[in-house]
Amino acid sequence: MSHDDFNLEPVHGLPAALPAGERLLWQGSPRWRSLAVRALHVRKVGVYFVVLALWSGSSALSDGAAAGAALLAAATQIALGGAAIGLLAGIAWLAARATVYSVTSERVVIRFGTALPMTVNLPFSSIESALLRQHADGTGDLPLVLTPTEKVSYLLMWPHVRPWQYRRVQPMIRGVADAHHAAAVLADAMRASLERRQAADAGEQTRAEERVDGFAPPVRIVRTDNASTPLDLGPVVRA
Repeated sequence: MSHDDFNLEPVHGLPAALPAGERLLWQGSPRWRSLAVRALHVRKVGVYFVVLALWSGSSALSDGAAAGAALLAAATQIALGGAAIGLLAGIAWLAARATVYSVTSERVVIRFGTALPMTVNLPFSSIESALLRQHADGTGDLPLVLTPTEKVSYLLMWPHVRPWQYRRVQPMIRGVADAHHAAAVLADAMRASLERRQAADAGEQTRAEERVDGFAPPVRIVRTDNASTPLDLGPVVRA
């Protein structure tokens, strides 16, 4: 599938038209500079090649080479470093161009991939909590903590995952410019969706009590009291 196939999407960033009653609330894409710095670590690569250039030049001088030869050795490393940074920046630009994060009234959708576009749907019922991290450049990340029964592949979704979280992989809305607004939209949508599920569960419970003689246990509600979660997403329904 080519990148031009994105033009065939019924709704930009979504693989199909939304079901009746579901609304698109927010969409965004990562800033490529944010991906380059935090996902592909171009600054660290640049520092590495600068150190390597200094070492190459000083090593050449200590071996008795002329100053010109030492400068050439250092310049070679700088050129290699520039090529590596350019390649990583290009990858970040392509990844940002191919990625669309969507928040609807029922789910989070992550469309990503340049050579092989893919879409991951994360219904709110599979999201336990969400985090918000702001960066100095104005961008921000929203990692999504999934319920224990939900599994996603770290390698498949990288770089749209929280770094170093391998056992419980956390998909992430990464490097977006309006992260605080996206977080507010997500929190409101998850809260509203939870209230609808609770109302539906209550209705099912009432009908079950009318059909079955005896007491039907209520839906168990567990509140997520995670101190590191700044978003008040409300309690989580456990099935």
